[in-house]
Amino acid sequence: MISVQRRLAGLFAVAALVATACGGAGASTAPTAAPTTASAATSAPSVAASAAAATPITGGLLDKVLKAGVLVVSTDPDYAPQSFLQPDGTFVGFDIDVAKEIAKRLGVQVKFVTPGWDVITAGSWAGRWDVSVGSMTITVPRQQVLDFTDPYYYTPAQMAATKKSGITTLAGLAGKVICVGKATTYDDWVQGKLQSVSLGPVATPPTGATVKELATDQNCAEAITAGQNVGDGFLSSDTVIESAIQNGTPIVTVGTPVFTEQLAASVDKSGPDPTDFVAAVSKIIDDMHADGTLKAFSMTWFKADLTTPPSGG
Repeated sequence: MISVQRRLAGLFAVAALVATACGGAGASTAPTAAPTTASAATSAPSVAASAAAATPITGGLLDKVLKAGVLVVSTDPDYAPQSFLQPDGTFVGFDIDVAKEIAKRLGVQVKFVTPGWDVITAGSWAGRWDVSVGSMTITVPRQQVLDFTDPYYYTPAQMAATKKSGITTLAGLAGKVICVGKATTYDDWVQGKLQSVSLGPVATPPTGATVKELATDQNCAEAITAGQNVGDGFLSSDTVIESAIQNGTPIVTVGTPVFTEQLAASVDKSGPDPTDFVAAVSKIIDDMHADGTLKAFSMTWFKADLTTPPSGG
């Protein structure tokens, strides 16, 4: 992990950072669970409490969140096991736990909103939400409009094929249609335009393959399960693919992962100055790596530790 202390030393001539938080108002707001708020009264001290003498950038994102006392987080309501909306209106999942813990350590409450993924990755949020904690891969184009924290976990991108297709190899998808979530790295990879800040090698897409874009990756699994014709292939994170298989989606994994993603929280560059906010949240993420919090969340939701870079990464 990048040392946030070094980063802060370069950013500020004064002492430590103040508290950190993600906040903002969301584009399309989904029901937020009253129980999804988090307070500072926890065993882990908040950044605000430990940096009481520091002063956040006036008018910056950290200043805004701390004054509001609420971190507004964009998330996906249908992306199990990372994030999903339950019938009672509460959000659960790995990303939800991570977002709640960030807010808790900032000493603020958390509110979830659900804008479209293409809207989130495009930037220009206009203050509708503060941060995306939604398994976003760091890519070169996204870095033009968004600032990223240190990664909080890593996932392989896994290809799958429908059972009825009979396809068992990546090459077997040449000229076929592959279902992907719109504006995702999986969409970019199939189209040969992925510029991920990836770990390790990136495989070559099947020759002549095209995409069937749905709103989210999970929509692909749902469509295949319902017997709809959305192509012979399905590309997503291995966590989503494995969850779909366990839930009865008639697909099989094909080959080894095609690339590995670094997943981080992100903020809008065009909004309030995010400099100290990104540094503070990165510090929280680094602490969560060090104290085992992220590993525990990963084991709960994925039954595996995805919080360390893969070998050679």
